[in-house]
Amino acid sequence: MVNGGGTGIRRWVVGWTGASGAVYGVKLCKELLAAGIEVHLVVSDAGWRVLKEELGWDAARRQDSLAAGLGLAEESRLRYYPNGDIGAAIASGSFRCEGMAVVPCSMGTLAAIAHGTADNLLTRAADVTLKEGRPLLLVPRETPLNAIHLENMLKLARLGVRMIPAMPAFYHGPQTLEDAVNFVVGKVLDGMNVPHRLFRRWGETDDNT
Repeated sequence: MVNGGGTGIRRWVVGWTGASGAVYGVKLCKELLAAGIEVHLVVSDAGWRVLKEELGWDAARRQDSLAAGLGLAEESRLRYYPNGDIGAAIASGSFRCEGMAVVPCSMGTLAAIAHGTADNLLTRAADVTLKEGRPLLLVPRETPLNAIHLENMLKLARLGVRMIPAMPAFYHGPQTLEDAVNFVVGKVLDGMNVPHRLFRRWGETDDNT
């Protein structure tokens, strides 16, 4: 594991894009922060629109919306970067972190990553993650998928990118929408090697600890 520059704090880069499913990204960041992990967040402009449409966030007051939506304490381990800030720390391979997760990941962002079109901070950070050989996790949220989508996913999967589609399972008996969201986020946390209790695993009972 790579900590925050020798501080002993775990550090991940997280991207939110314009795919439907903003709740997945918000829940992921809440869980990471609660686990004491430093989160370096970048949100695309389309991502902010989805946050407004799906969660009612005020896209014109972004810092305030993040503080309220994520329940941030005054001294938070969240670092937020505008997507146009191509010179931000996370755009450099010298920035030390464990990896990056894009949750949710639009087909446009996925295509840009697959073809190396690093023309904004989010796609540049993903490109850096790939070139440095760090884990990159993408949560695509689109249906139905066309051949271009599938080919781009296959190309990235062959490069070692972990594809975690937003496909909730039902074997654990979800009762609420939150249960379904928790399953997907839990699978992302598994890929990040972050312990959690967001869903009951196969073979577990309610008595398992």
